Amino acid sequence: MESKKLEHQAVDRIEDVFGEHTGYRRAHARGAGCKGVFQGSGQAARLTDAAHFQQGTVPVLVRFSHFSPEPSWTDAMSPVKGMAVQFELGPKQVTNIVSVTSPVFFTRSPERFLEMLEVSRSFQKGLPKLAELAELMTDFPEVRAMLASVQKMTVPESFATGVYHSIHAFYFEKGNERQAVKYVFEPENGAEKMSLKDMKDVPFGYYENELAERIAGGSVYFKLYAIIGEPDDPTDDPTREWPKERERVYLGRLQIETEDDEAQQALYDPTVMTEGIACSDDPILQFRRSAYRYSHEKRTAENTKDSPQD
Repeated sequence: MESKKLEHQAVDRIEDVFGEHTGYRRAHARGAGCKGVFQGSGQAARLTDAAHFQQGTVPVLVRFSHFSPEPSWTDAMSPVKGMAVQFELGPKQVTNIVSVTSPVFFTRSPERFLEMLEVSRSFQKGLPKLAELAELMTDFPEVRAMLASVQKMTVPESFATGVYHSIHAFYFEKGNERQAVKYVFEPENGAEKMSLKDMKDVPFGYYENELAERIAGGSVYFKLYAIIGEPDDPTDDPTREWPKERERVYLGRLQIETEDDEAQQALYDPTVMTEGIACSDDPILQFRRSAYRYSHEKRTAENTKDSPQD
């Protein structure tokens, strides 16, 4: 099966399982767009020539989201939240970081992702029965890392107070040197969390409304770090978390200033790199390139026909 065909099949399978929602993204359907600036620290200059990680400021688009492909799901039914950041480096030149509040993904191959979508067809309202979860763990052992993470997981009280992980590894490049890294965004004023149990009382649209009120009262700030991988740390398996004691390098400060519709509509392809950064050999990361673009093309065509905006 050709790779491109597989990626298109994944987007079509999401629609088949979760329904077609015209004008919305096929994953992370509901969210909020913002714009702001990123102030590079320059501390990674020894590792990469990437312009936004030198000392200086670049404009950014940011989209927060719920992971669900179904826009009518409540906030509680999407405990994992996302934050995508697009760094505007020059005329028609961008690079992206896509991150979520889980440190790991639930599968390590595109083929398994397709199989798991089929299994999820039987889930009721996004909440699988225990027997279905047991079947999932038997058939897909790698999902145990994700489920174990969810069991220990707390949920950010706000889009603005989550800790967001890139999940995938990337390479910083400088001359002939290459260093594996992962990204993590941490809220400058500290993470504020709630339990999954407490989250059930959160009303629909709470996260978007709370973020709008928070930004109206002043900017929201995150610190961006690069986690420095060691030779034995896997770069091709997003189901495996790197050890917590790994060295971290402070890359800079993200300042989110206002809501913005352009940010809501932008394409945040995590494989769009700039000089000084390269994608790893993670097959899920590579798979996302065509999947994101196929989804974006479909959504753009729908929105051009005056469909509801996402």
